Amino acid sequence: MINAWSTTAGRTLRALRDTSAPMTYILIALCSLIFVLGPASGLTPAYGSADALPAAQRAYFRRWGVVPAELFHEPVREALTPVTALFVHGSWVHLLGNMLFLFVFGVMTEERMGRVEFTLFYVGCGYLALLGYAAANATSEQSLVGASGAISAVLGAFLYLFPRARVTSLLPFLFFLPMRFPAWVVLPFWAALQWLAAGRSGEGPGVAYLAHLVGFGVGFGYAWVRYGRTTRVNPAPAPAPEGENPS
Repeated sequence: MINAWSTTAGRTLRALRDTSAPMTYILIALCSLIFVLGPASGLTPAYGSADALPAAQRAYFRRWGVVPAELFHEPVREALTPVTALFVHGSWVHLLGNMLFLFVFGVMTEERMGRVEFTLFYVGCGYLALLGYAAANATSEQSLVGASGAISAVLGAFLYLFPRARVTSLLPFLFFLPMRFPAWVVLPFWAALQWLAAGRSGEGPGVAYLAHLVGFGVGFGYAWVRYGRTTRVNPAPAPAPEGENPS
């Protein structure tokens, strides 16, 4: 058993070493592992069941997520919560949706930026996205968790770096038929949907559309400043679903 585990681990490490985008896969694996081990997955008996499980979930999200009122009331103690919140997800749908977007858009973005820069970019932009949401809702007691602020930044950078890349989208008004459009069409459309949704959302649990907008803007701005006119547009296809990215 030990030898088999060692062999599997060795193959996994070699695969990560040889791939051109190891950090994208590591982030996906880390978010997935944390979710499975946490109370939201419902797979860990230690958190209880029935009435005990929702209480455990709320306590878990409050401990590791961003609570705007607490972040600004005790900024030193809560300073790292915008980082820890990036690795916590509220449901299977939340996790799978975010990880799909990260996989589709993260690989090419990491290949362009490099491993170290992409990692710092992902965490830094995710932090700013959640901080921006918290600043706009400074009195809120709701916990905010999820990687979509960081992933929205990846989408913003992808738009600048690969505007002509073909993206597969599922459009509801076309009966969800898969259609391929360039990123410069799909991603601004996605951002517009987030803007419209943010204007209609009120305080309370739900999707943090404002964090998506902040992340998208910061990610696009970073790529614009960092790469400028030296960027070579890569027209390679990047299949992706179109729709909301839950936070």
